[in-house]
Amino acid sequence: MLRLTRRQFAATLSATAFAATPKPNIVFILADDLGVGDLGCYGQKVLKTPSIDRLAAEGMRFTAAYAGAMVCAPSRCALMTGYHMGHASVRNNWEVFPEGQAPLAPRDVTIAQVLKQAGYQTGICGKWGLGGPGSGSTPVDKGFDFFYGYNCQRHAHRFYVDYLWRNGAKEAIAQSPAKRVYAQDLIANESLDFIRRNRSQPFFLFCAWTVPHGPYGVNNVPGIDKYKDTGWKDGEKVYATMVDRLDADVSRVMALLKELKLEDNTLVIFASDNGPGGGPGNNARFGSQAGLREVKGTLREGGIRVPQLVRWPGKVPAGRVSDFPTAFWDVLPTAAEVAGAKSPKGLDGISILPTLLGREQKPHAYLYWEQLTPAKLTRAVRMGQWKAFQATKTAPIELFNLVSDPAESTDVAAANPGIVKQIEKILANARTEAAIPTTDPRIWEKYKEDNAKLDALLGTA
Repeated sequence: MLRLTRRQFAATLSATAFAATPKPNIVFILADDLGVGDLGCYGQKVLKTPSIDRLAAEGMRFTAAYAGAMVCAPSRCALMTGYHMGHASVRNNWEVFPEGQAPLAPRDVTIAQVLKQAGYQTGICGKWGLGGPGSGSTPVDKGFDFFYGYNCQRHAHRFYVDYLWRNGAKEAIAQSPAKRVYAQDLIANESLDFIRRNRSQPFFLFCAWTVPHGPYGVNNVPGIDKYKDTGWKDGEKVYATMVDRLDADVSRVMALLKELKLEDNTLVIFASDNGPGGGPGNNARFGSQAGLREVKGTLREGGIRVPQLVRWPGKVPAGRVSDFPTAFWDVLPTAAEVAGAKSPKGLDGISILPTLLGREQKPHAYLYWEQLTPAKLTRAVRMGQWKAFQATKTAPIELFNLVSDPAESTDVAAANPGIVKQIEKILANARTEAAIPTTDPRIWEKYKEDNAKLDALLGTA
Protein backbone atom coordinates (compact mmCIF):
# COMPACT_ATOMS: atom_id res chain seq x y z
CA MET A 1 0.00 0.00 0.00
CA LEU A 2 1.38 3.40 -1.04
CA ARG A 3 1.76 5.80 1.88
CA LEU A 4 2.14 9.55 1.39
CA THR A 5 3.89 11.95 3.71
CA ARG A 6 1.84 14.85 5.07
CA ARG A 7 3.56 17.21 2.64
CA GLN A 8 2.90 14.91 -0.34
CA PHE A 9 -0.74 14.47 0.74
CA ALA A 10 -1.23 18.23 1.07
CA ALA A 11 0.39 18.82 -2.30
CA THR A 12 -1.86 16.20 -3.89
CA LEU A 13 -4.97 17.78 -2.39
CA SER A 14 -3.84 21.21 -3.57
CA ALA A 15 -3.17 19.99 -7.10
CA THR A 16 -6.50 18.17 -7.20
CA ALA A 17 -8.38 21.24 -6.01
CA PHE A 18 -6.55 23.38 -8.57
CA ALA A 19 -7.41 20.98 -11.40
CA ALA A 20 -11.04 20.81 -10.30
CA THR A 21 -11.69 24.56 -10.53
CA PRO A 22 -13.22 26.00 -13.73
CA LYS A 23 -10.74 27.00 -16.40
CA PRO A 24 -9.65 30.53 -15.54
CA ASN A 25 -9.85 33.40 -17.99
CA ILE A 26 -6.48 34.90 -18.91
CA VAL A 27 -6.00 38.60 -19.67
CA PHE A 28 -2.55 39.77 -20.70
CA ILE A 29 -2.18 43.57 -20.80
CA LEU A 30 0.96 44.64 -22.63
CA ALA A 31 2.03 48.28 -22.50
CA ASP A 32 4.25 49.59 -25.29
CA ASP A 33 7.63 51.14 -24.37
CA LEU A 34 6.72 51.61 -20.70
CA GLY A 35 9.71 51.67 -18.36
CA VAL A 36 10.03 49.83 -15.06
CA GLY A 37 10.36 53.19 -13.35
CA ASP A 38 7.12 54.59 -14.76
CA LEU A 39 4.85 52.82 -12.25
CA GLY A 40 4.17 53.83 -8.69
CA CYS A 41 4.56 50.25 -7.48
CA TYR A 42 8.17 50.35 -8.75
CA GLY A 43 8.93 53.71 -7.12
CA GLN A 44 7.55 56.31 -9.54
CA LYS A 45 6.72 59.57 -7.73
CA VAL A 46 5.55 61.95 -10.49
CA LEU A 47 3.32 59.85 -12.75
CA LYS A 48 0.24 58.43 -11.07
CA THR A 49 -0.73 54.81 -11.89
CA PRO A 50 -3.21 53.79 -9.14
CA SER A 51 -5.03 51.11 -11.15
CA ILE A 52 -1.85 49.37 -12.28
CA ASP A 53 -0.39 49.70 -8.78
CA ARG A 54 -3.50 47.96 -7.45
CA LEU A 55 -2.58 44.88 -9.48
CA ALA A 56 0.69 44.76 -7.53
CA ALA A 57 -1.05 45.27 -4.19
CA GLU A 58 -3.54 42.51 -4.95
CA GLY A 59 -1.07 40.17 -6.64
CA MET A 60 2.61 39.55 -7.34
CA ARG A 61 5.21 42.08 -8.49
CA PHE A 62 8.31 40.79 -10.27
CA THR A 63 11.64 42.55 -9.86
CA ALA A 64 13.58 40.41 -12.36
CA ALA A 65 11.13 40.14 -15.26
CA TYR A 66 12.38 40.50 -18.81
CA ALA A 67 10.93 41.20 -22.21
CA GLY A 68 11.50 38.79 -25.05
CA ALA A 69 13.76 41.27 -26.82
CA MET A 70 14.89 44.88 -26.96
CA VAL A 71 12.23 46.08 -29.44
CA CYS A 72 8.60 45.38 -30.34
CA ALA A 73 8.33 42.59 -32.94
CA PRO A 74 10.88 40.09 -31.59
CA SER A 75 9.67 40.64 -28.04
CA ARG A 76 6.13 39.76 -29.12
CA CYS A 77 7.48 36.75 -31.01
CA ALA A 78 8.97 35.38 -27.79
CA LEU A 79 5.73 36.09 -25.94
CA MET A 80 3.58 34.36 -28.55
CA THR A 81 5.77 31.30 -29.21
CA GLY A 82 7.77 30.46 -26.06
CA TYR A 83 11.15 30.70 -27.81
CA HIS A 84 14.01 32.94 -26.75
CA MET A 85 15.96 34.98 -29.30
CA GLY A 86 18.36 32.16 -30.06
CA HIS A 87 15.54 30.08 -31.54
CA ALA A 88 12.84 32.64 -32.37
CA SER A 89 11.82 33.12 -35.97
CA VAL A 90 11.71 36.93 -35.55
CA ARG A 91 14.82 38.44 -33.95
CA ASN A 92 14.52 42.13 -34.76
CA ASN A 93 12.11 44.66 -36.24
CA TRP A 94 12.24 43.28 -39.76
CA GLU A 95 9.92 45.49 -41.80
CA VAL A 96 7.81 44.34 -44.74
CA PHE A 97 6.44 46.33 -47.70
CA PRO A 98 3.78 47.66 -47.95
CA GLU A 99 2.48 46.82 -44.46
CA GLY A 100 3.62 44.62 -41.61
CA GLN A 101 6.68 42.92 -40.23
CA ALA A 102 8.38 39.57 -40.84
CA PRO A 103 5.98 36.68 -40.18
CA LEU A 104 6.18 33.92 -37.64
CA ALA A 105 7.45 30.65 -39.08
CA PRO A 106 4.96 27.92 -40.07
CA ARG A 107 6.36 25.77 -37.22
CA ASP A 108 5.50 28.44 -34.63
CA VAL A 109 2.53 27.50 -32.44
CA THR A 110 1.23 30.53 -30.56
CA ILE A 111 -0.23 30.86 -27.10
CA ALA A 112 -3.57 31.58 -28.79
CA GLN A 113 -3.46 28.28 -30.68
CA VAL A 114 -2.57 26.37 -27.52
CA LEU A 115 -5.41 27.93 -25.53
CA LYS A 116 -7.89 27.61 -28.38
CA GLN A 117 -7.25 23.86 -28.42
CA ALA A 118 -8.05 23.89 -24.69
CA GLY A 119 -11.49 25.39 -25.32
CA TYR A 120 -10.71 29.09 -24.96
CA GLN A 121 -12.08 31.95 -27.04
CA THR A 122 -9.06 33.99 -28.04
CA GLY A 123 -8.79 37.68 -28.86
CA ILE A 124 -6.17 40.36 -29.48
CA CYS A 125 -6.91 44.07 -29.35
CA GLY A 126 -4.02 46.36 -30.24
CA LYS A 127 -0.77 45.80 -32.13
CA TRP A 128 0.28 42.57 -33.83
CA GLY A 129 3.54 43.17 -35.76
CA LEU A 130 4.24 39.49 -36.59
CA GLY A 131 3.18 39.12 -40.21
CA GLY A 132 1.46 41.37 -42.70
CA PRO A 133 -1.72 40.73 -44.67
CA GLY A 134 -1.41 37.65 -46.86
CA SER A 135 1.66 36.36 -45.02
CA GLY A 136 -0.13 33.42 -43.40
CA SER A 137 0.88 34.91 -40.06
CA THR A 138 -1.83 37.41 -39.17
CA PRO A 139 -3.61 37.00 -35.81
CA VAL A 140 -6.50 35.09 -37.40
CA ASP A 141 -3.96 32.74 -39.01
CA LYS A 142 -2.24 32.15 -35.68
CA GLY A 143 -5.06 31.13 -33.38
CA PHE A 144 -6.96 34.30 -32.57
CA ASP A 145 -10.72 34.12 -32.98
CA PHE A 146 -10.91 37.91 -32.90
CA PHE A 147 -8.52 40.70 -33.87
CA TYR A 148 -8.99 44.44 -33.76
CA GLY A 149 -6.20 46.93 -34.13
CA TYR A 150 -2.96 47.50 -36.00
CA ASN A 151 -1.49 44.75 -38.12
CA CYS A 152 1.70 46.79 -38.64
CA GLN A 153 3.77 48.47 -35.96
CA ARG A 154 4.72 51.34 -38.29
CA HIS A 155 1.01 52.06 -38.63
CA ALA A 156 0.76 51.91 -34.83
CA HIS A 157 3.02 54.94 -34.53
CA ARG A 158 -0.12 56.96 -35.23
CA PHE A 159 -3.00 57.17 -32.74
CA TYR A 160 -5.23 58.99 -35.22
CA VAL A 161 -5.58 56.69 -38.23
CA ASP A 162 -8.06 56.25 -41.08
CA TYR A 163 -8.40 52.49 -40.61
CA LEU A 164 -7.76 49.62 -38.24
CA TRP A 165 -8.03 45.89 -38.88
CA ARG A 166 -11.04 43.89 -37.77
CA ASN A 167 -10.14 40.23 -38.15
CA GLY A 168 -9.01 39.91 -41.79
CA ALA A 169 -10.29 43.19 -43.22
CA LYS A 170 -9.57 46.90 -42.95
CA GLU A 171 -12.26 48.90 -41.17
CA ALA A 172 -12.41 52.57 -42.12
CA ILE A 173 -12.35 55.27 -39.43
CA ALA A 174 -13.87 58.62 -40.32
CA GLN A 175 -11.40 61.33 -39.28
CA SER A 176 -11.59 65.09 -39.68
CA PRO A 177 -10.22 68.16 -37.91
CA ALA A 178 -13.65 68.56 -36.27
CA LYS A 179 -13.91 64.93 -35.16
CA ARG A 180 -10.68 63.16 -34.32
CA VAL A 181 -11.10 59.52 -33.22
CA TYR A 182 -8.38 58.23 -30.90
CA ALA A 183 -7.34 54.67 -31.77
CA GLN A 184 -6.55 53.64 -28.19
CA ASP A 185 -10.12 54.47 -27.21
CA LEU A 186 -11.46 52.20 -29.95
CA ILE A 187 -9.04 49.42 -29.05
CA ALA A 188 -9.85 49.61 -25.32
CA ASN A 189 -13.58 49.55 -26.10
CA GLU A 190 -13.13 46.44 -28.25
CA SER A 191 -11.16 44.83 -25.41
CA LEU A 192 -14.12 45.35 -23.10
CA ASP A 193 -16.60 44.12 -25.70
CA PHE A 194 -14.59 40.92 -26.15
CA ILE A 195 -14.88 40.24 -22.42
CA ARG A 196 -18.62 40.91 -22.46
CA ARG A 197 -19.21 38.61 -25.44
CA ASN A 198 -17.27 35.75 -23.89
CA ARG A 199 -18.23 36.07 -20.24
CA SER A 200 -19.86 32.62 -20.16
CA GLN A 201 -16.84 30.65 -21.42
CA PRO A 202 -13.09 30.61 -20.82
CA PHE A 203 -11.31 33.34 -22.77
CA PHE A 204 -7.81 34.61 -23.46
CA LEU A 205 -7.56 38.31 -24.20
CA PHE A 206 -4.28 39.86 -25.32
CA CYS A 207 -4.55 43.63 -24.78
CA ALA A 208 -1.60 44.58 -26.97
CA TRP A 209 -2.14 48.29 -26.41
CA THR A 210 0.15 50.88 -27.98
CA VAL A 211 0.41 53.51 -25.23
CA PRO A 212 2.79 55.04 -24.21
CA HIS A 213 4.72 54.48 -27.47
CA GLY A 214 5.77 57.62 -29.35
CA PRO A 215 5.99 59.83 -31.23
CA TYR A 216 5.32 62.36 -28.50
CA GLY A 217 3.93 65.24 -30.49
CA VAL A 218 0.92 67.08 -29.09
CA ASN A 219 -1.15 65.91 -32.08
CA ASN A 220 -0.78 62.27 -31.00
CA VAL A 221 -2.99 62.59 -27.90
CA PRO A 222 -6.44 64.12 -27.34
CA GLY A 223 -5.03 66.84 -25.09
CA ILE A 224 -2.41 67.72 -22.50
CA ASP A 225 -4.45 70.21 -20.46
CA LYS A 226 -3.91 68.31 -17.22
CA TYR A 227 -0.21 69.19 -17.38
CA LYS A 228 -0.43 72.68 -18.91
CA ASP A 229 0.89 74.43 -15.79
CA THR A 230 3.74 72.04 -14.98
CA GLY A 231 6.43 73.82 -16.94
CA TRP A 232 7.32 70.51 -18.61
CA LYS A 233 8.25 70.14 -22.25
CA ASP A 234 5.42 69.12 -24.56
CA GLY A 235 6.88 65.64 -25.10
CA GLU A 236 6.88 65.04 -21.36
CA LYS A 237 3.27 66.19 -21.10
CA VAL A 238 2.29 63.84 -23.95
CA TYR A 239 4.07 60.90 -22.31
CA ALA A 240 2.38 61.55 -18.97
CA THR A 241 -0.99 61.79 -20.73
CA MET A 242 -0.42 58.44 -22.42
CA VAL A 243 0.48 56.80 -19.10
CA ASP A 244 -2.69 58.27 -17.60
CA ARG A 245 -4.77 56.76 -20.40
CA LEU A 246 -3.05 53.40 -19.99
CA ASP A 247 -3.86 53.35 -16.29
CA ALA A 248 -7.45 54.43 -16.92
CA ASP A 249 -7.98 51.63 -19.45
CA VAL A 250 -6.53 49.06 -17.04
CA SER A 251 -9.09 50.38 -14.54
CA ARG A 252 -11.90 49.86 -17.06
CA VAL A 253 -10.88 46.25 -17.66
CA MET A 254 -10.67 45.47 -13.96
CA ALA A 255 -13.99 47.19 -13.26
CA LEU A 256 -15.71 45.15 -15.96
CA LEU A 257 -14.30 41.88 -14.64
CA LYS A 258 -15.67 42.82 -11.22
CA GLU A 259 -19.05 43.85 -12.65
CA LEU A 260 -19.40 40.56 -14.50
CA LYS A 261 -18.24 38.61 -11.43
CA LEU A 262 -15.26 37.26 -13.35
CA GLU A 263 -12.37 38.77 -11.39
CA ASP A 264 -11.86 35.85 -9.01
CA ASN A 265 -11.52 33.42 -11.91
CA THR A 266 -9.37 35.62 -14.13
CA LEU A 267 -5.59 35.59 -14.24
CA VAL A 268 -4.44 39.11 -15.15
CA ILE A 269 -0.85 39.73 -16.25
CA PHE A 270 0.52 43.21 -16.89
CA ALA A 271 3.89 43.89 -18.54
CA SER A 272 5.70 46.09 -21.05
CA ASP A 273 7.15 44.89 -24.35
CA ASN A 274 10.64 46.32 -23.76
CA GLY A 275 12.43 49.07 -21.90
CA PRO A 276 11.39 52.74 -22.03
CA GLY A 277 11.27 54.45 -25.41
CA GLY A 278 10.50 57.98 -24.27
CA GLY A 279 14.04 59.27 -24.66
CA PRO A 280 16.45 61.11 -22.32
CA GLY A 281 13.94 63.87 -21.50
CA ASN A 282 11.34 61.48 -20.13
CA ASN A 283 13.93 59.53 -18.22
CA ALA A 284 15.26 62.72 -16.65
CA ARG A 285 11.75 63.90 -15.77
CA PHE A 286 10.19 60.63 -14.65
CA GLY A 287 13.04 58.15 -14.05
CA SER A 288 11.62 55.69 -16.56
CA GLN A 289 14.83 53.62 -16.56
CA ALA A 290 14.70 53.07 -12.79
CA GLY A 291 18.46 53.48 -12.65
CA LEU A 292 19.11 50.73 -15.19
CA ARG A 293 21.64 51.09 -17.99
CA GLU A 294 20.41 52.33 -21.37
CA VAL A 295 16.92 52.04 -22.87
CA LYS A 296 14.79 50.34 -25.52
CA GLY A 297 16.80 49.04 -28.46
CA THR A 298 19.69 47.65 -26.44
CA LEU A 299 20.38 44.45 -24.53
CA ARG A 300 21.48 46.28 -21.41
CA GLU A 301 19.14 45.95 -18.44
CA GLY A 302 17.35 49.18 -19.33
CA GLY A 303 16.42 47.77 -22.71
CA ILE A 304 15.02 44.41 -21.65
CA ARG A 305 14.05 44.58 -17.93
CA VAL A 306 10.33 45.28 -17.67
CA PRO A 307 7.57 45.61 -15.08
CA GLN A 308 5.50 42.48 -14.61
CA LEU A 309 2.49 42.16 -12.33
CA VAL A 310 0.25 39.11 -11.87
CA ARG A 311 -3.14 39.12 -10.15
CA TRP A 312 -5.27 36.04 -9.53
CA PRO A 313 -7.33 36.23 -6.33
CA GLY A 314 -7.18 33.14 -4.16
CA LYS A 315 -4.26 31.72 -6.14
CA VAL A 316 -1.51 34.35 -6.37
CA PRO A 317 -0.70 35.72 -2.90
CA ALA A 318 -1.57 39.41 -2.56
CA GLY A 319 1.25 41.89 -2.03
CA ARG A 320 3.98 39.36 -2.85
CA VAL A 321 7.26 40.47 -4.46
CA SER A 322 9.25 37.92 -6.45
CA ASP A 323 12.86 38.17 -7.58
CA PHE A 324 12.51 35.02 -9.72
CA PRO A 325 14.14 35.74 -13.12
CA THR A 326 11.54 35.19 -15.82
CA ALA A 327 11.16 36.25 -19.45
CA PHE A 328 8.40 36.44 -22.05
CA TRP A 329 9.08 32.93 -23.32
CA ASP A 330 7.71 31.65 -20.00
CA VAL A 331 4.24 33.05 -20.69
CA LEU A 332 3.04 30.34 -23.10
CA PRO A 333 3.96 27.33 -20.93
CA THR A 334 2.60 29.10 -17.85
CA ALA A 335 -0.73 29.86 -19.53
CA ALA A 336 -0.88 26.31 -20.85
CA GLU A 337 -0.49 24.82 -17.38
CA VAL A 338 -3.06 27.23 -15.96
CA ALA A 339 -5.51 26.18 -18.69
CA GLY A 340 -4.78 22.47 -18.43
CA ALA A 341 -3.36 22.46 -21.97
CA LYS A 342 -0.23 20.92 -23.45
CA SER A 343 2.68 23.13 -24.49
CA PRO A 344 4.50 22.40 -27.74
CA LYS A 345 7.67 20.39 -27.24
CA GLY A 346 11.11 21.98 -27.35
CA LEU A 347 10.24 25.44 -26.03
CA ASP A 348 12.77 27.59 -24.20
CA GLY A 349 10.17 28.77 -21.70
CA ILE A 350 9.09 27.09 -18.49
CA SER A 351 5.86 27.36 -16.55
CA ILE A 352 6.29 29.71 -13.60
CA LEU A 353 2.98 28.63 -12.06
CA PRO A 354 4.77 27.32 -8.93
CA THR A 355 6.25 30.78 -8.39
CA LEU A 356 2.85 32.41 -8.91
CA LEU A 357 1.29 30.08 -6.35
CA GLY A 358 4.02 30.86 -3.82
CA ARG A 359 5.83 27.55 -4.14
CA GLU A 360 9.49 26.75 -4.71
CA GLN A 361 10.58 26.41 -8.32
CA LYS A 362 13.72 25.38 -10.15
CA PRO A 363 15.08 28.42 -11.99
CA HIS A 364 16.17 28.67 -15.60
CA ALA A 365 19.71 27.53 -16.28
CA TYR A 366 20.05 30.84 -18.14
CA LEU A 367 18.11 33.49 -20.07
CA TYR A 368 19.37 34.42 -23.54
CA TRP A 369 18.81 37.37 -25.87
CA GLU A 370 20.29 38.47 -29.15
CA GLN A 371 19.94 41.43 -31.48
CA LEU A 372 20.51 40.30 -35.04
CA THR A 373 21.22 42.77 -37.83
CA PRO A 374 23.02 42.42 -41.18
CA ALA A 375 26.00 44.21 -39.64
CA LYS A 376 26.43 42.42 -36.31
CA LEU A 377 25.18 40.04 -33.66
CA THR A 378 24.84 41.45 -30.13
CA ARG A 379 24.07 39.02 -27.30
CA ALA A 380 23.24 38.94 -23.61
CA VAL A 381 22.86 36.18 -21.02
CA ARG A 382 21.52 36.16 -17.49
CA MET A 383 22.70 33.25 -15.37
CA GLY A 384 21.67 33.51 -11.74
CA GLN A 385 23.04 36.78 -10.40
CA TRP A 386 25.28 37.27 -13.43
CA LYS A 387 24.57 39.29 -16.56
CA ALA A 388 26.88 38.93 -19.56
CA PHE A 389 26.94 41.24 -22.57
CA GLN A 390 28.79 40.82 -25.86
CA ALA A 391 28.62 43.76 -28.29
CA THR A 392 29.62 41.70 -31.35
CA LYS A 393 30.27 38.04 -32.04
CA THR A 394 34.02 38.54 -31.54
CA ALA A 395 33.96 41.21 -28.82
CA PRO A 396 35.10 40.39 -25.29
CA ILE A 397 32.40 39.27 -22.87
CA GLU A 398 31.47 41.86 -20.28
CA LEU A 399 30.23 40.51 -16.95
CA PHE A 400 28.15 42.19 -14.23
CA ASN A 401 26.87 41.09 -10.84
CA LEU A 402 23.23 42.23 -10.91
CA VAL A 403 22.79 41.73 -7.18
CA SER A 404 25.44 44.28 -6.25
CA ASP A 405 25.43 46.22 -9.53
CA PRO A 406 21.99 46.31 -11.20
CA ALA A 407 23.08 49.34 -13.25
CA GLU A 408 25.81 47.27 -14.98
CA SER A 409 28.42 49.87 -14.13
CA THR A 410 31.42 47.65 -13.33
CA ASP A 411 32.69 44.91 -15.63
CA VAL A 412 33.95 42.07 -13.39
CA ALA A 413 34.82 39.60 -16.16
CA ALA A 414 38.54 39.64 -15.37
CA ALA A 415 37.88 38.71 -11.75
CA ASN A 416 35.55 35.83 -12.62
CA PRO A 417 37.15 33.71 -15.36
CA GLY A 418 35.17 30.60 -14.39
CA ILE A 419 31.85 32.38 -14.85
CA VAL A 420 33.02 33.78 -18.19
CA LYS A 421 33.85 30.24 -19.37
CA GLN A 422 30.33 29.10 -18.48
CA ILE A 423 28.92 32.04 -20.43
CA GLU A 424 31.09 31.19 -23.43
CA LYS A 425 29.59 27.68 -23.49
CA ILE A 426 26.08 29.13 -23.37
CA LEU A 427 26.83 31.54 -26.22
CA ALA A 428 28.22 28.67 -28.28
CA ASN A 429 25.10 26.53 -27.90
CA ALA A 430 22.12 28.81 -27.25
CA ARG A 431 21.30 29.76 -30.81
CA THR A 432 20.59 28.54 -34.31
CA GLU A 433 21.18 30.63 -37.41
CA ALA A 434 18.37 32.79 -38.74
CA ALA A 435 17.94 34.39 -42.15
CA ILE A 436 17.43 38.15 -42.12
CA PRO A 437 14.77 39.25 -44.62
CA THR A 438 15.73 41.82 -47.23
CA THR A 439 14.10 45.16 -46.52
CA ASP A 440 12.35 46.88 -49.41
CA PRO A 441 13.57 50.52 -49.52
CA ARG A 442 10.09 51.66 -50.59
CA ILE A 443 8.84 50.98 -47.06
CA TRP A 444 9.97 54.27 -45.62
CA GLU A 445 8.82 56.31 -48.60
CA LYS A 446 5.36 54.80 -48.18
CA TYR A 447 5.52 55.47 -44.45
CA LYS A 448 6.21 59.16 -45.11
CA GLU A 449 3.45 59.34 -47.71
CA ASP A 450 0.91 57.69 -45.39
CA ASN A 451 1.79 60.09 -42.57
CA ALA A 452 1.49 63.10 -44.88
CA LYS A 453 -1.98 61.93 -46.01
CA LEU A 454 -3.10 61.51 -42.40
CA ASP A 455 -1.78 64.93 -41.40
CA ALA A 456 -3.68 66.50 -44.28
CA LEU A 457 -6.84 64.58 -43.37
CA LEU A 458 -6.64 65.66 -39.72
CA GLY A 459 -5.61 69.23 -40.42
CA THR A 460 -2.33 68.81 -38.55
CA ALA A 461 0.10 69.20 -41.47
